[in-house]
Amino acid sequence: MTIYEFDPIRDPRWRQLLQQHPEACVFHTPAWLQALKDTYRYEAVGITTTEPGLPLKNGLVFCRVKSWLTGSRLVSLPFSDHCQPLTDSESDMTAFLNYLEMQFTSGKWKYVELRLLDCKVPEEGPPFEESASFCLHKLDLRPTIAELHQRMERSSIRRPLRVAEREGLTIEWGRSESLLHKLLGLLMLARQRHHVPPQPLEWFQNLIRNFNEDLTIWIVSANGHPAAGLLTLQFKNDIVFKHSGSDATFHNLGSVPFLYFTALRDAQKRDATCLDFGRSELDNAGLLRFKDHWGASRIPLNYYRLARNSASLAWHPRGMGLAQRVFSSLPKPFLTAAGRLLYRHIG
Repeated sequence: MTIYEFDPIRDPRWRQLLQQHPEACVFHTPAWLQALKDTYRYEAVGITTTEPGLPLKNGLVFCRVKSWLTGSRLVSLPFSDHCQPLTDSESDMTAFLNYLEMQFTSGKWKYVELRLLDCKVPEEGPPFEESASFCLHKLDLRPTIAELHQRMERSSIRRPLRVAEREGLTIEWGRSESLLHKLLGLLMLARQRHHVPPQPLEWFQNLIRNFNEDLTIWIVSANGHPAAGLLTLQFKNDIVFKHSGSDATFHNLGSVPFLYFTALRDAQKRDATCLDFGRSELDNAGLLRFKDHWGASRIPLNYYRLARNSASLAWHPRGMGLAQRVFSSLPKPFLTAAGRLLYRHIG
């Protein structure tokens, strides 16, 4: 079976396939791929069994990540929670994997990575191995807001919502420089708690420029101080909670549940039918519970790699613990500089 490459950013056939295919998501979109290219210089490539000039019947998109620091690799897709191959045929999927294996063996690639939601690679084909397992939470937004509210856990969601209302928390939204500045400050606090650097300013600016009205920044404030922030993306009828951060000082005021609930309610007004809460590591019990308490469903999320050796199968690279200890002691300006330097190497 012949495989053809195409440019998923500029080829209008890709946009048409995304509008038609039920598994297409925000991470497949030209806007997302362009933001990756603008920020990290990743080259996006699409492959299909469809001949040039004909409407696409299927497609898989990946990025060529070239790094002198962490090794060059083919990833579908970097900084994306998941990215399904858009095909309903196992034979097409096998043809895609065979093509990726050919690219892998003929180039100086450390590994090829697929991020698959609720599915596995075909047993007949290249020897992709599972490198990491996660959980994705999705919430069906088709019930009424009253029904959704009733399904939310009382002590961790509904009670804090009453506290937030009593405390007079305020919320603003949009895409302004002022809102972005507040969001970055809250993301910095969250990243410091987890001992990792924040993503660079350019990443968020490029997201705003490429998504435009399909991106919203939400900021909750307490007495004029930013308390919690969220960046959401929309594609068709799906809303994705992509980046969030908060000031732990205001957690007791219900700032985070108030933020999420307001964005959820707005998603319904936009006629969204699904809310994507994002990826969670399986050993992060607190985050898993928090997303469960919204009434969201868990979906298995598995990453697969075709690698040259077992060391390249490890999701957490060697030395991560040491790096986190170093990051935990860095002042904010140095932590910001570390993020600007390192993120293009770790996608």
